[in-house]
Amino acid sequence: MLKVLLSRVGQAALVMLVVSAVSFVMFRFVGDPVATMSRENATVEEKAELRRSLGLDQPLVIQYGRFLRRTLHGDLGISYRNQRPVTALIAERLPATLELVIVATLLSLALGIPLGVLCALKPNSVVTRFIQAVSLIGISTPTFVTGIVLILVFAVSLGWLPSFGRGQVVDLGWWTTGFLTWSGLRSLLLPGITLALYQLTLIMRLVRAEMIDVMSTDYIRFARARGLPAHYIHFRLALRNALMPVITVTGLQIGSLIAFAIVTETVFQWPGMGLLFIQAVSFVDIPVMAAYLLFVGLLFVLINTVVDILYAVVDPRLRARSA
Repeated sequence: MLKVLLSRVGQAALVMLVVSAVSFVMFRFVGDPVATMSRENATVEEKAELRRSLGLDQPLVIQYGRFLRRTLHGDLGISYRNQRPVTALIAERLPATLELVIVATLLSLALGIPLGVLCALKPNSVVTRFIQAVSLIGISTPTFVTGIVLILVFAVSLGWLPSFGRGQVVDLGWWTTGFLTWSGLRSLLLPGITLALYQLTLIMRLVRAEMIDVMSTDYIRFARARGLPAHYIHFRLALRNALMPVITVTGLQIGSLIAFAIVTETVFQWPGMGLLFIQAVSFVDIPVMAAYLLFVGLLFVLINTVVDILYAVVDPRLRARSA
């Protein structure tokens, strides 16, 4: 096990090194931050001094070496737009994005798994056909269209929920949460549903396919022949084995939700990391863009590791092989 863990750590370090190189090089070609930060009538000397103060006058290799050294020490640089440490900006915006992702993930699991089981156990019923038809709409509709429709219906027409913003939040040290206020909970609903719809449809269809496959296996037939209760066969035997790929997809989708919550946060003006990244792109704020990509890459690496551990929790056979 120690050898496997060391191998995983080495792979993770290599992946993060590649991600850091890609983020550093890629964002050097999206624009010139000096042109954006300089005043309109700035002289050539002033622009040259600004370029020197930002370290952009050095060769690319030296710039990357400094970038890598600062990153290893937790220093992600200073935002060109906000003139504040990037780590402080991420710490401010991260709670909003994580809470949005938590709500979206819980909604998709709470609805996707039962609907998938229902569609697998009653494949020819009218309810199943209706659910599958609606799921096709949910998986094919762009996120920004879904968000705008929800705003028009529930915020503009009915006036039940707010159309933008995070609502009132409570400060818990460095963490700010909307879970503890009615305004914050109401503000979470529309963006949370918008972000959850694609993952919900994906989980539902995956659970349905896996349940149908598991229900046709020999050990399920043997369990039925022994006269075991139907609920035990469906939910203790079949569903537990069907959840293996769901764990993988859900884990990776959590990283995807954080990475691609940009559209949802833009539509609802949600003050999270996605909106911060969009603002950084428009201002050519290279330190923020590079830090965002590094954070997403690190998140995917960590999630993959956690998913591997959950495999052993769900499937006893893996624990037996490791013993």
